[in-house]
Amino acid sequence: MKHTHPAFEAVKPDIGSSFTSLKFLRNENLKSHVWHYHPEIELIFVCKGSGKRQIGSNISYFSDGDLVLIGSNLPHCGMTNENTNNDYEMVLQFKPDFLGGPIWETPEMQKIAGLLEKSKAGIVFGEKIKKETGGKIAAMHEAVSFRKLICFLEILEDLAATQDYRILNAGKYYLQTQVEDNDRINVIFNHVKDHFREQITLEEVADLANMKVPSFCRYFKKITNKTFTHFVNEYRITHALKLLAEQPLSITEVCFESGFNNFSYFNKTFKEYVKKSPSQYRKEFNYLIE
Repeated sequence: MKHTHPAFEAVKPDIGSSFTSLKFLRNENLKSHVWHYHPEIELIFVCKGSGKRQIGSNISYFSDGDLVLIGSNLPHCGMTNENTNNDYEMVLQFKPDFLGGPIWETPEMQKIAGLLEKSKAGIVFGEKIKKETGGKIAAMHEAVSFRKLICFLEILEDLAATQDYRILNAGKYYLQTQVEDNDRINVIFNHVKDHFREQITLEEVADLANMKVPSFCRYFKKITNKTFTHFVNEYRITHALKLLAEQPLSITEVCFESGFNNFSYFNKTFKEYVKKSPSQYRKEFNYLIE
């Protein structure tokens, strides 16, 4: 199978605007599952719905919507697919200097400048700020010209002021600064994305990276802050979370559908990552939905 590198996405601002505001109705944003990057910073709000996302080396499952800020040239994919049942998805894209570089040095913009700096590692926002901001993002999309810009800056100010967030890529995320690493690491990411249900050996991925196994292990840890085994297990557990929440499969079926070939190892790994058993997770998830 041919491995695709993350696509460079060319983004054009809306006519009469310095940034791009896009609204996708249910399941319209079909391109989002393609591994891609762009120099524009991206704010994504998913209203309701659920799905898997990979931002840098972080793989997560989200339910009841999502609000994430993705920094310049940080590769990402996922967000939604045909089974997610999101009401709509808003995507705001803007160049770091869309208002001119010096504006971020003014005292009034210090908090927002700090937010944009943190976005280089990817940020996911919590329930409270997601609910407060979602309506504002939808309203901003309908506004025009100067009012649209003011609404957008107010949204960024709200996000910069909240403590209700989590950084997605711990430590420094190397991919977005070392472009020469992109091709090699993306071949590996795409291989895991396409083959996580099968057994993946260190030998085959080291071979894809044109490296010996010990060198590959050191390289992968340096780039992602994770061992390769940890990364693959995280991918599989994230898929298991999605299946437990969305599919009427038995837990044994979820185990094998997610690429684990040993039920007790699946249970042990699931508890390590999620801090609860698969059956407990499903029961609590269904209780929340009801």
